[in-house]
Amino acid sequence: MTADPRPHDAPHTRRGVVAAIADWSARHRAFAIGGWLALVALAVLSGALPLGEQASATDPGEAGVAENRIDAAGGYAVRENVLITGPGTAAAVADLVTALEAAPDAVADIGSPLSDHGERWQSGGAALVTFTILGPDAAYDANNAAVLAAVADVRAEHPGTELLQAGDATLSGAVDAGIKDDMRRAETTSLPLTVLVLLAVFGSLLAAGLPLLLAATSVAGAFGLLALLGHWVPFNGAGSAIVLLVGMAVGIDYSLFYLRRFREERAAGHDPATALRTTARTSGHVVAASGLTVIVCMAGLLITGIDVLKGLALGTALVVALAVIGSVTFLPALLALLRHRVDAARLPWLGKRRIQAAPSRFWARTAAAVVRRPLITGGLAAVFLLIAATPVIGLRLQDAAVTASLPPGASTAVDAARTMHDHFPGAATSARVVITPGAGDTLDQAELDTAVAALHDQAAASDGRLLEPITTTALGDALVIRVPLAGDTTGPEADAALAHLRDHALPNAFARTGTEHAVTGKTALPHDFTEQLTARTPYVIAFILLLAFALLAVTFRSWAIPLASIALNLLSIGAACGALAWVFQGGHLETLLGFTSYGGVVSWIPLFMFIILFGLSMDYHIFVLSRVAERRLAGAPRHDAITGGIAASAGVVSSAALIMTGVFSVFVTLSAIEYKMLGLGMALAILIDATIVRGVLLPAALALMGDRAWGRARQ
Repeated sequence: MTADPRPHDAPHTRRGVVAAIADWSARHRAFAIGGWLALVALAVLSGALPLGEQASATDPGEAGVAENRIDAAGGYAVRENVLITGPGTAAAVADLVTALEAAPDAVADIGSPLSDHGERWQSGGAALVTFTILGPDAAYDANNAAVLAAVADVRAEHPGTELLQAGDATLSGAVDAGIKDDMRRAETTSLPLTVLVLLAVFGSLLAAGLPLLLAATSVAGAFGLLALLGHWVPFNGAGSAIVLLVGMAVGIDYSLFYLRRFREERAAGHDPATALRTTARTSGHVVAASGLTVIVCMAGLLITGIDVLKGLALGTALVVALAVIGSVTFLPALLALLRHRVDAARLPWLGKRRIQAAPSRFWARTAAAVVRRPLITGGLAAVFLLIAATPVIGLRLQDAAVTASLPPGASTAVDAARTMHDHFPGAATSARVVITPGAGDTLDQAELDTAVAALHDQAAASDGRLLEPITTTALGDALVIRVPLAGDTTGPEADAALAHLRDHALPNAFARTGTEHAVTGKTALPHDFTEQLTARTPYVIAFILLLAFALLAVTFRSWAIPLASIALNLLSIGAACGALAWVFQGGHLETLLGFTSYGGVVSWIPLFMFIILFGLSMDYHIFVLSRVAERRLAGAPRHDAITGGIAASAGVVSSAALIMTGVFSVFVTLSAIEYKMLGLGMALAILIDATIVRGVLLPAALALMGDRAWGRARQ
């Protein structure tokens, strides 16, 4: 193979803004290191400022309107249900109702077999007791504790009878507890795994610690700023695990780019100052371009108009932006401070082997074989990925449901809701109909009673789509009606029942009352979320593709490179989404991996995967292309430039991909089905991207395009 000219000797190279910042940081290392740590400390402390309540997200669609009306009416329409089965059911029902009636300040609107139309609360020997827990904030916690104590006392008095509780409060608590548990598991699992991989990659305790230091400080600063900005932009706690793992992944990736190039320059015989300047001009530029691409891609989530996704976009953009800033200031200053000591504390065996930054012989041979026959090798790889992506054709986007999200045994409340569904379908997750007076009117109780009776008749005539027991709760100047829906909370049957309720039953029952109605609940909320997300997805994708094309065109001064990059990324993302559909929708690998067939893929997963993978995969893509471009523009023959660039970048790409795959694989071990889908999809896509795409398809595409790939960059 022809020897590659050293990139820093090439006449076309010039120092840019990023290199200037990095060079300044290296010369003023004490100020740069202190400034970065001060910035992180200020960001963390800013999150503790007493600025009032955090901003709350508004749900999309009619469900969001209903939730806002509940908040405006007082905010407390918390209904709980207790399923009672087994010997002594009747006595347990009587005791529980007596205990609840003895606390009129804590509960109201008790429904049970002892109420009027008691048959609505009985099914095959099982009984259902429903009630509303009263607020407001100052009293709600005490009232809820009193209810839990009453249920526990009755359960203790009837040891042979089973009492299972599930409802608004218990299911919401199960979700919150699941998120917190998943966060703890993500933190405790990802860090040791990352440390082991970094030690294997660098063979040095000190070198392995630098990426962790950058990632940890970036994540800490991002969460501090999120706590501050969360007073104006709502951020859902469920996104915390995603922000954490994305921050760890990009922080380590960017450090790898820097450290690998610095080691390579040192191994070539250059002094630390020269090596650092070359690293800043090359890898520093790559880090800035990659980070900007990720941030731009995440900005696409703003187009959805969904508050939860806006907060997730903000959190991810913050952690990536901080990682970029730290990479071009803090990291060069540390390298300037440590100089040759960056490889101190080497590990036996690994330390001696990993100290050299030699090109990968395996990927050099692979790339050489590809560029000799680019059409055959690239075509076969593309066909393989297209076949892997074929399950996407039948992809079904499934609304997320709490009763399907957590696996059996993960939550007592969710297990209770599943059992309750067998006896009283939809009772624990019923639709909530919010009835409010028209403009300038008040609710007329007699008209409401007539309308509610008509709603019962509509349920009886709905061919099993609307179920009993229907319950009512007065809430300020509003009325909240609970209507159980057929089906498994989310899915075609539940969606059809929701449509019947909205379009037929409610208009017919309340047509003459002069009231307004809106429907929310555990079916309506994800349904409206998915509906709006699906409608906005084409605009999000178009936005990302256009801006990614523009960024790559500016970076490489070429139109062919951006088009090829976008096509290759779409192939890897399509293959990963196909695998998700095959596993979770098709029900494959359930026994081997412990996954549960979900009947589809959670609605937001494919779009989020597209956005985050499109951004993150550009890290590798820009890094590899920059190494090829350096050699080509320095005068190396085209095939040698491709082969040399692939071989020189293979080590860092493989290491970064291994770490990122390990980080995202942590999601697979978490409890929520959404995290499992995200973890499997991201890990597969990154592996595909770092192997088939970067090692085969990219060199094949570059070889086929020839000098047309670089456009004006050749001039």
